[in-house]
Amino acid sequence: MCTVVVSVEPDSEVPVLLAGVRDEFVTRPWMSPGRYWPGHPEILGGRDLEAGGTWLAAHPADRRVAALLNGRGPAAPPETRRSRGELPLRAAAEGDLPPVDPRVYDPFHLLIAGLDGVRLWSWDGESLAEEKLPRGVHVLGNDGWERGDDDPRAAWFRPLFAAAPRPVWTSDCDSPERFWGEWLTLASGGGLAVDDPRALIVNRRLPDRRVYASLSVTLVALSAEGLRYDFCPRPDEPSTWHRVDTTG
Repeated sequence: MCTVVVSVEPDSEVPVLLAGVRDEFVTRPWMSPGRYWPGHPEILGGRDLEAGGTWLAAHPADRRVAALLNGRGPAAPPETRRSRGELPLRAAAEGDLPPVDPRVYDPFHLLIAGLDGVRLWSWDGESLAEEKLPRGVHVLGNDGWERGDDDPRAAWFRPLFAAAPRPVWTSDCDSPERFWGEWLTLASGGGLAVDDPRALIVNRRLPDRRVYASLSVTLVALSAEGLRYDFCPRPDEPSTWHRVDTTG
């Protein structure tokens, strides 16, 4: 996953809202959200078929979601490297950073959101840092938590998400458009072209002719009433937005 937008409002009926955009090489195979892991039958997430893990894992019963972003820094030694895709699974299940040696992973940012707040762990290949996100709207990318306006994407989208009306919780609204309103429009790219430097949804052909693009978008809402999970497997086709069944 390359961009996460998260809104934290502890006193709201829906305290946490999260939008996640997964950017990847288009040839890397994957599957839409499901319960794929026998060791974690309670966890929902999209499955990376190359390494077996996920980029975002949801625990509906515990109202918790974990999202993984690639970081920057030296890679793990090839002889000990493990897939970072296992981290969201364990984090969503356990509600904390798994007790692992970070040196076996390439750099990452791991966000865990629940009704008790939102925390972020960042590993740059040399040191591990933990932060708690305060009230407000935050944008995270491969460089981590974008606090200022140096990143054009964060500078453009942070105030737009902050100004968008907050969804009102309802358990019987199947339509993503009706539930999310402006949040869905913004998470779908907000009308920006894929080559705009501010773009949330991207599509790039690299010099080696490989294509790197936004392959999916996820929206998650956490409330005392439940966990709402909506998914778009084709960001270029907004009609593919659908609600994910979290009842198990």
